[in-house]
Amino acid sequence: MPKILIADELSPRALDIFRSRGVEVDINVGLKKADLIKIIAGYDGLAVRSATKADKDVIAAAKNLKVIGRAGIGVDNIDIPAATARGIVVMNTPFGNSITTAEHAIALLFAAARQIGAADVSTQAGKWEKNRFMGVELYAKTLGLIGCGNIGALVAERALALKMKVIAYDPFLSPERAIKLGVEKVELEDLLARAEVISLHTPLTDKTRNVLSADAIAKTRKGVIIVNAARGGLVDEVALRAALESGHVAAAGFDVFVTEPAKENALFGAPNFVATPHLGASTNEAQENVALQVAEQMSDYLLAGAVTNALNMASISAEEAPRLKPFSRLIDKLASFAGQIADEGLEAIEIEYEGEVAHLNTQPLTATALASLMRPLLPDVNMVSAPAVLKQKGTPLTESKRDTSPIYGSLIRIRVLTGGRWRTLAGVVNAGAAKIVEVKGMALEADFHPVMLFVNNSDKPGFIGALGTMLAEANINIATFNLGRQAAGQDAIAIVGVDQVVPEAIQHKLRALPQVRYVKVLRF
Repeated sequence: MPKILIADELSPRALDIFRSRGVEVDINVGLKKADLIKIIAGYDGLAVRSATKADKDVIAAAKNLKVIGRAGIGVDNIDIPAATARGIVVMNTPFGNSITTAEHAIALLFAAARQIGAADVSTQAGKWEKNRFMGVELYAKTLGLIGCGNIGALVAERALALKMKVIAYDPFLSPERAIKLGVEKVELEDLLARAEVISLHTPLTDKTRNVLSADAIAKTRKGVIIVNAARGGLVDEVALRAALESGHVAAAGFDVFVTEPAKENALFGAPNFVATPHLGASTNEAQENVALQVAEQMSDYLLAGAVTNALNMASISAEEAPRLKPFSRLIDKLASFAGQIADEGLEAIEIEYEGEVAHLNTQPLTATALASLMRPLLPDVNMVSAPAVLKQKGTPLTESKRDTSPIYGSLIRIRVLTGGRWRTLAGVVNAGAAKIVEVKGMALEADFHPVMLFVNNSDKPGFIGALGTMLAEANINIATFNLGRQAAGQDAIAIVGVDQVVPEAIQHKLRALPQVRYVKVLRF
């Protein structure tokens, strides 16, 4: 039974979901790092919000951890590269608090435009400074969105309902999607020059850090309003303070800061600045939604292999998992075969999908193949870590698809370049079982066996007899025997399933046969 540690406060209904699905749960909130390190090895999953830090030290101690689930969007508290290297799936719940966050951004926009915070303090102090708080209408103003993903799109929808014009800078926003949302896609320079209000909705990355730098702020229209309910670090806080004081920026509303908790900040006390303590996702509805989603996602992964909203692995829906399973077994064995005969390392990899399998979600199949290919050299690699390891090594990977297969309903082919030579294998699923149907371009049909002897030889008389005699003399029983060849007298292969491991001495004798070019014992 999988075991989960809930390390931050979650809705009690999340606990109910885990237990109803057959997942054992411990709740231990507020652990210090040293205490978390002491116990984390006993868990398959870790559920967190933003308080618990799953850093590299915690992950190094998590010997059995398979998944980290973040109830929310931001994963700044999780070391994703470290988790990926250990083969741990990192999931978040990007949609559970989207509406709440979008509403908060709009609330900040109204508060900044109408100076609601300062007006509230003044009014409750009995000052009644009606002439002091002159606001601006949002009607017909141009809103510039930096980032137009899920939350940005929801903000756009609400801004359009306010009769604002919306422009958006987002390299991943397609023209078709922009038209559907009713926004105009623009470049950043154009947005800075045109927007009367700017709202940020992008993750914090090396490319987006200080996207509103001092230079960028200087390029904005005088009187612009800036809202940040996304991530601290997207705006140069010192530069914004100066722009607020000079009046170039008319007002700003921030829910996030570079350093949190923000006990002090360059923006605090600036004119026409309103702040909230990272409340974007803080509604009862949002906290319930993200807790339920993370419980469902983690349970689905641990119990059924379904992957949803993973940040370091291709997603696999619960509906896809059963359809992918036989092909996953096939590509695992094919790639294991290929990896075991890649004696001089992996110089390049090509994976081909033909027929019905080409119409499935092949990303997890490719990840499985990469793990199996690399496992002879890196025993701890898995389908989560394999793509990152391959990229780090710089090994070229090509994936291709054909809608039909000339002979089979579905076929998977793997080609590896090793020692300057390509080695090719292909297989199919037949009646639920994985079968080899091609080696080095030669057709044959062979079942996988726990121990197999692979021989590449010249097709000359005497080889089969000599091979059988050697195995018999060594008291090695043959379970299956499959042959393939290019043509009479040319290149040939033998794949022999055996019930005992072939000793090195017998392999040496086989290699000494004049017809033999290559011998390898394979284990599956």
